[in-house]
Amino acid sequence: MRARRPPGRHRRAGEARQVTYREVIAVKEFRALWYGQGLSLLGDQLAQVALAVLVYDRTGSPLATAAVYALTYLPSIVGGPLLAGLADRFARRGVMLACDLLRAALVGVMAVPGVPFWALCVLVFFVVLLSAPFSAARAALLPEVLQGDAYVLGSALQNMTNQAVQMLGFATGGALIATMGPYRALALDAATFLGSALILVSGVRCRPASGGPSKPSMWSMTASGARLVFGSPKLRTLVLFAWLCGFYILPEGIAAPYAARLADGTLPVPVITGLLMAAMPAGTVVGAFLFSRFVSPPRRLRLMGWMAMLSCAPLVVTAVRPPLAVVLAAWVLSGIGGAYQLAANAAFVQYVPAERRAQAFGLVQSGLMAVQGIGILVGGFAAERLGPEPVVALAGIAGVISAAVLALVWTESRDKTAPMRAEATA
Repeated sequence: MRARRPPGRHRRAGEARQVTYREVIAVKEFRALWYGQGLSLLGDQLAQVALAVLVYDRTGSPLATAAVYALTYLPSIVGGPLLAGLADRFARRGVMLACDLLRAALVGVMAVPGVPFWALCVLVFFVVLLSAPFSAARAALLPEVLQGDAYVLGSALQNMTNQAVQMLGFATGGALIATMGPYRALALDAATFLGSALILVSGVRCRPASGGPSKPSMWSMTASGARLVFGSPKLRTLVLFAWLCGFYILPEGIAAPYAARLADGTLPVPVITGLLMAAMPAGTVVGAFLFSRFVSPPRRLRLMGWMAMLSCAPLVVTAVRPPLAVVLAAWVLSGIGGAYQLAANAAFVQYVPAERRAQAFGLVQSGLMAVQGIGILVGGFAAERLGPEPVVALAGIAGVISAAVLALVWTESRDKTAPMRAEATA
């Protein structure tokens, strides 16, 4: 199996054929990363609903429930940049296994009835904190498993899996919690981490640490990673493209009050809320498939700015207070535009040295969590005063302007240098 090279490694410039999804899925190590990711995400989605139900049942406080939910953002923002560097200091598969086993143990404790509320908050904090080095290690390992266009298709599959699992969680999470109860759901989440660890052990080969013999301090690695990411104009532009999601994710954070405005007695408010929250993930699945399968690698980079604007522009239609069907169509279209992230991700990987990839990904991921959390908080605060429709429209306008500026900067930076050969030779 080791003698078989991942698809895309020997592709020469000028070849028209693109890598297919079948070729990507045929790579054993990618399948292991993909299956493990899907299993953990499904358990996490179930646990998120279970935790909300458990906290609200115990406290009867919406504030306490929201505070625990906020803990899912805080650890990645605070500790992510530091802990992500572990995947550059140590073997990446080993980091992922350690994180899976530790998270299984922590969630297992959460599943014990009677755990005090303060202890539950501490456990949630550390479970989410461990997701930073795990995600950074997986993101840094994927380009070693898949090269060139195969990496883009592999990223698309993982992205589609994320969105599909999110939709499945919204659709079935509540019903499963009602059937099995929150504690059993948390126990099931712990089991998914163990299952993920087993898949990694059996399907991903062990590679040595990429950082070399020297082991700089975590603070030094974080500072060096920040200089790398933000000191390069191209990398900085790509990071800002990624963080643009703060604008088009904002509507999901105020889906419930928006659903109350749209309700006309035909559908219950919770059903409308679920439809709104599922609309963008549905569009993202469609967009990721079409963008990765039918658009050539060089063309993806040329379309990245236009797609970024498409991710925000449809939200502007909410200013005229359209009916539910139009809002859903606009949000699905916004999700399709979000597929530009695949091109930004692939370009980012090409510009970052392999031995510093995990730290760079960790910094970007922490920023993603921050802009999403801040965007949702600002959106909720504004929606209380202006209403959800104008807030969503304003987010769309601000996003389109920001995307247009980034598109101009990106075009200028690409015109000043030669086209990226890694895409052409994939």
